[in-house]
Amino acid sequence: MKKQLVVMLTLFSLLTANINAQQNEVPIIDRDVFFGNPEISGGQLSPDGQWISFLKEYNGIMNIWVKKFNQPFDEAKPLTNNERPLGGYSWTYDGTKILFVKDNKGDENYNVYAVNPNDVAEKETGVPPSKNLTPMKDVTVQIYQASRKNPNELMVGINDRDKAWHDLYKLDISTGKLDLLYENNNRITSWNFDWEENPRLAYRTNEAGHTEIHRIDGDNKFTKIYETNLQESAYVAGWNKDNTKMYLVSNKGDVNFSTLYTMDPKSQKIEKMESDPKNKVDFGGMFVDDNTREIIYTSYTYDKRERLWKNKKWEKMYNYLENKFKGKEIGFASFTKDYKQMLISISSDNSASDTYYFNWDTKELIHQYTPRPRLKEVEKHLAKMEPVSYKSSDGLEIPGYLTVPVGVEKKNLPLVVLVHGGPKGPRDYWGYNPYAQILANRGYAVLQPNFRASGGYGKAFLNAGDKEWGKKMQDDITWGVKHFISNGVADKNRVAIMGGSYGGYATLAGLAFTPDVYACGVDIVGPSNLFTLLESIPAYWESFRKSLYEMTGDPETEEGKKLIREASPLFSADKITKPLLIIQGANDPRVKQAESDQIVVSMRDSGKDVEYILADDEGHGFRKPNNNMAMWMSIEKFLAKHLGGRYQKDGSEDVVKRLGEITQDVSKVVYTKAEKVEVPLALPNLSDDLKAATTQYEVTIEVQGQNIPMQSTREVKKEGTQWIVKDASTSAMGNSEDVVYFENMKPVKRMITQGGQTVEVTYTKDKISLTMMGKTKEYTLDGAFLTNGAGYDYLVARLPLVEGYSTYFYSLDVMSQKLNTMKLTVKGKESNQWEVAIFNVENEKELTTMLIDTDKKAASKIEQVVPAMGNAKITTTLK
Repeated sequence: MKKQLVVMLTLFSLLTANINAQQNEVPIIDRDVFFGNPEISGGQLSPDGQWISFLKEYNGIMNIWVKKFNQPFDEAKPLTNNERPLGGYSWTYDGTKILFVKDNKGDENYNVYAVNPNDVAEKETGVPPSKNLTPMKDVTVQIYQASRKNPNELMVGINDRDKAWHDLYKLDISTGKLDLLYENNNRITSWNFDWEENPRLAYRTNEAGHTEIHRIDGDNKFTKIYETNLQESAYVAGWNKDNTKMYLVSNKGDVNFSTLYTMDPKSQKIEKMESDPKNKVDFGGMFVDDNTREIIYTSYTYDKRERLWKNKKWEKMYNYLENKFKGKEIGFASFTKDYKQMLISISSDNSASDTYYFNWDTKELIHQYTPRPRLKEVEKHLAKMEPVSYKSSDGLEIPGYLTVPVGVEKKNLPLVVLVHGGPKGPRDYWGYNPYAQILANRGYAVLQPNFRASGGYGKAFLNAGDKEWGKKMQDDITWGVKHFISNGVADKNRVAIMGGSYGGYATLAGLAFTPDVYACGVDIVGPSNLFTLLESIPAYWESFRKSLYEMTGDPETEEGKKLIREASPLFSADKITKPLLIIQGANDPRVKQAESDQIVVSMRDSGKDVEYILADDEGHGFRKPNNNMAMWMSIEKFLAKHLGGRYQKDGSEDVVKRLGEITQDVSKVVYTKAEKVEVPLALPNLSDDLKAATTQYEVTIEVQGQNIPMQSTREVKKEGTQWIVKDASTSAMGNSEDVVYFENMKPVKRMITQGGQTVEVTYTKDKISLTMMGKTKEYTLDGAFLTNGAGYDYLVARLPLVEGYSTYFYSLDVMSQKLNTMKLTVKGKESNQWEVAIFNVENEKELTTMLIDTDKKAASKIEQVVPAMGNAKITTTLK
């Protein structure tokens, strides 16, 4: 045995030496060249062509800068001083402001900001003041429409009232004023506006998870004109010149490859316009001139993208540029309003990209910047990306890409399988890929498989992945490894699997379900337990829930539970025998930290080799340069240890320090299983001992930096067998009343009156009915409930309050029209007052704290945080 081990180690050393010898003329490229901040990127021309904005490092983070077009770049001035890379930016159509979005440490709760490029920089920050146009916490703002007719307006969606669904607002950019246009109680997911900027269509997800397209007939009247099921998709790509027909892209029915149609929304007549002439891929996209409203080209992506030109003048211009940059990909990055001036990107698979200014009329072509000039210096050492394909276990053809290191023979190489995220939509593309390039530079061949469920290859290919997580979808990856081993490219003993999101899941699944295939794995923000993944999806993914169940299995059925358990790597962690590196962002809203904690604890406790990187300021993937380079410093060393490739041993002081901070001691990792929620069938009987009285309260609402005072009067009286509790409030915002009727301390009816509208809620043992604006919505109850209106504290005060007491109950939030599960906990007692905390188990920030006076059996003070009101804090104090 000892002799065999010596022989194996000798062979490994010889193979490693062979790679290093063959690559001795290829230097190790500094990881900072791949992952450090670009020198300049993201350039945009202002609509009038007078300015160029771009992203450049400011205080270590890529921020927005601006310069006059004729100024050199080193005379540009910074406009933002953000502590985290932005989620995107753009000019308003009049060129007076730049809009950008950013979240908090990767939580994907985006706010919209505006900055004026003409404003003077502040001394404290070095940049002009930016205005947060949507200053709300724990919301994800969606921009639906930026107005051309009134560049000061945006149409946005905000999920402050209901986390699952976005209401439609008109946003005034200058003032930040929001006007509610549509309160979304109808599962609307998005909106579509025509050339005149009229809202013409609404997308809706119904209770079955199907996507519906509704025509808007005015006064919030919706007519369904199109529907696709969970295996189909459709969207509107735009409108014809006179707004009479919409461009519909769909694969509904017996159509495999998504196709471009026209549809008259009134008559609902559909006519085919175009589909892939090669009958290989889905309709890719279309480019439309906003001025002439003419389609300039459509596109399809095979191994590479191809355009079908509809406008000869544009085609001639493009051919002119292609002739100037032979063998390169040309992309349109930015245009002026008249499309006469533009920024274009020039790129390929193994070169640094460049950005040029091009003037259509004069043919003037001016180099603007190279995002990564240090990459250009070493681009002769960058590897080619080759389109490949192979057959999976059931004969399905799997396309993908193979990148082979420069300077080595394409034979017996260590292989890293780099699996993309998703699934259902994303795919890998031909072009420059920093992950593939750094791995190739370190000596590894890189396989990027577009496994079934990858987007663009037709409906049948996309849906072939349904309920095949860890099964045929995994085969598509495994059979790629087998293919490249059998044709001599890969060494079967030196194969790693690596990926992010779904690619991270595939890494865990590969090590758990096919443990003999891989030598090691790198999981980046991948789910390990599909049960907890599905339980913890963000509220604003509610429209996507049924689609997720279609992909993985329905956790509410026995068959679905079986599928999910079989597909979850966590439950097969005992089969993992090879080393694993796990990388996670602590603020990831999609794949929560618990997904990584679970598998780390499971492997550690069974004595397996596991390493763990956890960044406290990242979300679904690492975006901050120091975090990204620290992650790669760890990945390089890990792969070199287990595959024998090269790695860069050094790093900057900041990167080395950051790696130390985010590297976890796995012996100290703790996974706390989410508490199981069990709502009791009923709460204890509450004493019916109210007393008629009138009480005064002071109320303060703190929201968005304002303090709004209110006065509230509570009247308690008895009529027949019912107690009636009425809270009447007055403030600068108007008057309101909340009246609750109790029978034996059980709510039977609630009436809310505000702004001339009345909402009625009725309660029975197993049902709640809510009537608002002539519509009634019913909720089925299978357990205890409390009303959270007037007299809420009377009910709480009559529970068996002792220190440590806790219970669950249902409560209807009238504002969001959602039946929530609440948890009540007694925190402790001071003098004669119990401190009671009540929160929504789906959103612990929705918190109510009561100080219950034991003598009066009522609250002396109530503090309530309301996320639906921009995290407003409402404090009610007994006078």
